[in-house]
Amino acid sequence: MMKRREFLALSSVAALCIVTGCGGGGGSSTPASGIKSKALPIPELLNPTDKEGIKHYDLNVQKAKHDFFSGTQTDTFAINSTYLGPTLLMQNGDIVSINYKNNLGEAVTMHGHGMHLPPSMDGTAHQPIPAGTTWSARYTVNQKACTNWYHPHTMDKTAEHVYKGLAGLIIIEDSESKTLDLPNRYGIDDIPLILQDRNFNNGQIDYDPGMRDIMHGYTGDVFIVNGAIEPTLDAEAKEIRFRILNGSNSSIYELGFSDGRSFKQIATDNAFLESPVEMTRLLLSPAERAEIVVDLSNALNQRILLKEFRHGKDFMTINVSQSATAETTLPQHLTALEKYDPSTAVRTRPFVLSGMMGSFEINGKSMDINRIDEVVPLGDVEIWEISNDMMVDHNFHIHATHFMLIERNGSRENVSANERGYKDVVYIPANESVKFIVKMTDYADAKVPYMYHCHFLEHEDAGMMGQFVVTV
Repeated sequence: MMKRREFLALSSVAALCIVTGCGGGGGSSTPASGIKSKALPIPELLNPTDKEGIKHYDLNVQKAKHDFFSGTQTDTFAINSTYLGPTLLMQNGDIVSINYKNNLGEAVTMHGHGMHLPPSMDGTAHQPIPAGTTWSARYTVNQKACTNWYHPHTMDKTAEHVYKGLAGLIIIEDSESKTLDLPNRYGIDDIPLILQDRNFNNGQIDYDPGMRDIMHGYTGDVFIVNGAIEPTLDAEAKEIRFRILNGSNSSIYELGFSDGRSFKQIATDNAFLESPVEMTRLLLSPAERAEIVVDLSNALNQRILLKEFRHGKDFMTINVSQSATAETTLPQHLTALEKYDPSTAVRTRPFVLSGMMGSFEINGKSMDINRIDEVVPLGDVEIWEISNDMMVDHNFHIHATHFMLIERNGSRENVSANERGYKDVVYIPANESVKFIVKMTDYADAKVPYMYHCHFLEHEDAGMMGQFVVTV
């Protein structure tokens, strides 16, 4: 029988929550009674320990309790905290070791999403961390400046583990990013935003998807930023950079500001765009990232909402309460991106997303951890064509590398300007298709695979995932 989802944030405010969604629907920026109003939490910027030239990031994956609501402690999973994890700052060329100690009491894996690394360091279902043990992802950072993240990739339990709180950001800087006149003071004008939605029952995280939730993806009534419901950011009246992650399980967010002001997207998942792209709405599917710069220099003493327009929710309030203490001027040129010519592609690989009754497939096959689905030669330029044959939305994520979109629904013109950069996740609405160009570089292993999958996490856990090895 299909499960009926209830939203009861706290028994004392249940009726109010049902009416308002406890997420600021209807344009209200005032939190509902019982919600713990707070300043926007900024995840800790974790300082690594240098040991013989290797930078060690020590992460404790643990059970915790978090105060989403006044007077209630919510059981969570967390990393070095009570919900989510610290931000890891790395420089291109760093030799790093991310050391995950598993204190959950059950097996977990931890994946470096967007990181370009060997498959044995990828943190997929092939690198489980048994309870009470430590696993280290050790590699040399080898990619352009970007905002990535880390999260579980546990076989059949990724959705639940992420939903309970296991996620954190990885920021990579390079010599080019340091020369750009961009906001770069972490937590002051360079602000990480991990956007999520959750269901609660009597103040506890409610993850119990029924058949419909698996088919459409498990979505929540309460909208959260960095682990807080409707927080407030006190900002300077200047250019502010937001590093945005759609950290939801299955929600698509359409983001913008309450006063309709424009902003400029400066980066996609894996690198800067070549030039800023001006826009008023930003669409992100699960796991996609975007860096934007919004100019608040004319907004001193104003309050502006970061809104989600598909669901009619408010994520947070920006209180422009301070004069600028440092000025920046957004450059009109950000980077030069290497581009592959589609005419040089060695082959085109088709991937068809399909399924029914809570079971999902890629090319007619559900995920089997003992099966290799594709063999990809190192250094070959390829085109991958992803077709969504279903009446529900999907997206598509590839491990190990990044890609560039070359077509949506058969045309280059359908690829929007803010998508024309390096990505590792692409949104594919129902009955639509995309093509991207990709080349595997640097790492080959005929035995240890990478993954490709839908990043609607309920779809991934229900079989919409495959494996490929890179060979010389």
